[in-house]
Amino acid sequence: MDFGPYGGEEKNTNINALAERGALFTQYRASPLCSPTRAMLLTGMDNHLTGVATIPEVLPEEQKGKPGYSMALEPGVLTLGDRLREEGYRTLMVGKWHLGEAVEEMPQAHGFDRSFALAASGADNWEDKGYIPYYADAPWWEDGVETNLPENFYSSEFIVDKMIDYLRETAADQPFFAYLPFQAIHIPVQAPKEFVDKYKGRYDAGWEALSQRRHARAQELGLIPEGVPMAEPPADHRDWDDLTEEDRALYAARMEINAAMLEAMDFHIGRFIEHLKAVGEYENTIFVVTSDNGPEPSRGDNNALLGVYLSLTGYDLGPDNMGGKGHWGFIGPEWAVAAATPGAWFKFYATEGGIRVPLIMAGPGVSASRIDGPAMTPDIAPTLLEWIEASAKADATAKPMTGRSLMPLLKGEAESVYAHDDARAIEVSGNSALYKGEYKLTRSVPPVGDGVWRLFNLAADPGETNDLSATEPEVLADLLSEFDAYSERVGVLRMPEGYSSIETILDNTTARTLQFYPWLRLILYGVPLLIIVTLGLGVRWLWRRRSKPA
Repeated sequence: MDFGPYGGEEKNTNINALAERGALFTQYRASPLCSPTRAMLLTGMDNHLTGVATIPEVLPEEQKGKPGYSMALEPGVLTLGDRLREEGYRTLMVGKWHLGEAVEEMPQAHGFDRSFALAASGADNWEDKGYIPYYADAPWWEDGVETNLPENFYSSEFIVDKMIDYLRETAADQPFFAYLPFQAIHIPVQAPKEFVDKYKGRYDAGWEALSQRRHARAQELGLIPEGVPMAEPPADHRDWDDLTEEDRALYAARMEINAAMLEAMDFHIGRFIEHLKAVGEYENTIFVVTSDNGPEPSRGDNNALLGVYLSLTGYDLGPDNMGGKGHWGFIGPEWAVAAATPGAWFKFYATEGGIRVPLIMAGPGVSASRIDGPAMTPDIAPTLLEWIEASAKADATAKPMTGRSLMPLLKGEAESVYAHDDARAIEVSGNSALYKGEYKLTRSVPPVGDGVWRLFNLAADPGETNDLSATEPEVLADLLSEFDAYSERVGVLRMPEGYSSIETILDNTTARTLQFYPWLRLILYGVPLLIIVTLGLGVRWLWRRRSKPA
C-alpha cells in the first residue's frame, strides 16, 4: 500500500496517473525475493526454470551449481530482450540486473542492445560503492564492460537520464523496449533532502498506527473484506511505545526517507514520461509498474559484521544527514510489517506481506479498470507479447514460457485467466506458497518462520491469522499434493536440514570477503598459526631448559 493508487500516503503523481488510465491489479503475486521475480518478469517462466531459483546470498552449498540454481539465466532461457529484438525492437535496460555476475551473464548476452546494469543485489544510491560486505564494490556494467558511475549521481535520476540517452542514440524509427529496474526502495534507503522534508512528522505516531490506518484504508478500498482480522506481526516485533524517545524520532525519520525515496522515483518516472510526450511516443507506449517483493525488513543496527563493514566504508546510521551521501538508511522489520499491511510479514517470506505487491499496466487499447482476478509474475511477459501481437514462440532450443497472458482481463473479456481449481505456486529457499480457489498453503522457514505448513482461507482471512490445517485436513492434503507436483515439474530442491538464511548469508559473505581481501586471510589464518608456532617454540625452549642438568 505504499503506492498512492493502493491507498498509501506517499505522493506518487505519475504512478497515480498511469493507474487512472490503465489497469490496477489487486491480486497480483511476485516472489519473496528480488532476483527470482526479475527472472520471471523478463522470461515468463517459473524462477526455477530460469536458473535463478533464489539469490546467491542465501544459496546453501548443497544447491550451488544444480540445475535451476546456477544464479544466472541458463541456456535456452529467452528474455523479453531476446524476443523483442527478434521483432525489430530496440532493447534497452538501465538499473539493477542481479541475474548473474560474469560478463557472459550480463544483459548484452540476453537480448539487450544497450544496457547499464548493476550486477549486485543493491548498491549505494549516491556514490559508486557497495552496500553490504558480500560485495567488494558496486559492480556496474555498460554493454558488458565494467564501468564507473558519474560524479553527480543519484540512482533514480541516473536511471532515467541514461535511458533517455539510449533512446536518443538509437534508431528512432524502431519501436523500443525500455526496462528501468530502479533501486528504490531497496536498502540503503536514501533520498534527496527536498523530498525528505515533505514527510517531516508523517510517521511520528509509530508503526502500529500506520498498520491500523492501512488496514482500515484497505477495507475502504475493497482490497480486503470488511471486518477481517489484522495480520499478526512476528514474535520478536517491538512495540513503538517501548522505544526510547530518541529511537522513536530516529525510526520515524527513517520511514520519512523511505517515503521520500519512493516519491523521488515517481518524480523521475515523470521526467521519462515527459520525454516520451515530447517525442510523440507517450500514447503509443505500454507501461508496467510493479515491485519485485514486499517491504525490506533488514536492520543495520543489530549486526556486528555489518556494523564493522559500515564503519570501514564510511557509512553512518545516526540522525545527522539522514538520507544523504554516506547515510545507510533502513526501515527495519516493524516498519516493514506496517508497510506490508494488510498482508502479513514482509520480504523474504511467502506470506501475503512478502509477495502480494502492486501491478499497474497502462497503454493502447486498455481503459481504466480494476482487476481482481489472480495474476503471477510469469504472466507479464506473455501478456506484453500478445499485446503487441508478437510471437511467443521461438526456436526449438528455447524453453517454453509457463505464464499466461492477461490480455483477456485487460480487454474486459474475462474475470480470470485461471480456473477456480487451478493451482498457482511460488517457492524461494524453502519459503513457499500455493493458491487454489479461496485457499492458500504456505510455509515460512527460520529465522522468522518455523518451517511448518499452514492453510488459510484468504477470502475470509487475508491476514493469515487462522490456520485451518487441523480443521480441514483434506484440503491441506490436496494442496500439499499440488505443491509436490509443482516442485517436481519445475525442479524445486529440498532445503538442507537445519537451513538458516542468516547463517548461510554469514557463511557466503565470509567466503566472498576472504576472496576479495587476501590480507584478511592472513589475519584470520596466518596470525593464529603464528601464535601457535610461537607458543610451540616457547614450550619447546622451556622444556629443553628444564631438561638440562644443573
